[in-house]
Amino acid sequence: MTEAAVAGVDVGGTHVRALGLDADGEVVARATDATPADDLEAALALIADAVCEVARAGPVGVGIPGLVDAHGVLRSGSNVTWRDAPVARALADLLGRPVHVENDCTSGAYAEWRRGAARGHDDVLYVGVGTGIGGGLIVNGGLARGAHGWAGEIGHIIVQPDGEICGCGNRGCWETVASGSAITREGRIALTRHAHSALAAMTDDPATVTGEMVSAAAREGDPAARGILAEVGARLGQGIAGLVNVLDPSIVVVGGGASEAGELLLEPARRAYEDAVQVAGAAPIEAAALGIDAAAVGAALLALDAAA
Repeated sequence: MTEAAVAGVDVGGTHVRALGLDADGEVVARATDATPADDLEAALALIADAVCEVARAGPVGVGIPGLVDAHGVLRSGSNVTWRDAPVARALADLLGRPVHVENDCTSGAYAEWRRGAARGHDDVLYVGVGTGIGGGLIVNGGLARGAHGWAGEIGHIIVQPDGEICGCGNRGCWETVASGSAITREGRIALTRHAHSALAAMTDDPATVTGEMVSAAAREGDPAARGILAEVGARLGQGIAGLVNVLDPSIVVVGGGASEAGELLLEPARRAYEDAVQVAGAAPIEAAALGIDAAAVGAALLALDAAA
């Protein structure tokens, strides 16, 4: 088996995904585990173990949701409970290797720009739809991080002031209506209302319904599950339209775990986007070519860049 030259880790609100990439940037090893989202020490130990599993040596890149500063400190994150966590330094101490930490969707944007659906584009909006929603920006042919390194926190635009409480503490953020968490929440409600849905064949306990179950039921043709993805997709497309009106990218790439629902989510998103966007010749919405690997691949590529 080809030896990994670099490790890339995507720390999501529900899963940690680690990849080992060889010198040509090809994935040669994988490891996945549940995220200890409320226990920083346990999470750091798990990340370190996952890195060692996929790459015995070389630099390490970590993509993590939330506000990550230039020193690899996670200042805050809405889908993990860590605050002011020196992730880069702590992991470097555990691993004895250089560690580069970025926002996960900044990493995803970089991967799709370098190796995925956004190759050849100088202005890119990447929308990561997972437990929450995050974003990454390529502007004029380079990563845009903003004045403090926090550019791209698109999931916390308030769209329903009296809506669901978000992990950030506000009510009605975009991610409360257009993310994997929204799919899960609506799936749990649907199970209590539709006793004969495909979801009922998977579980009789609403608390165990997941977004993956809703997507699976929708692929089976279940009307309730398809309705959930259509509604969440529409909210996703409306939000993307507002961002495109502001940013005017040449392409929008949608990635993250929830995007695994594919066209059942993206087609209603495109319809709502086309109805709402104001920019003439607006950017197309494309699925991430690297899928759920984008953030980890991007983190690995950024780590290699930092080590060069």
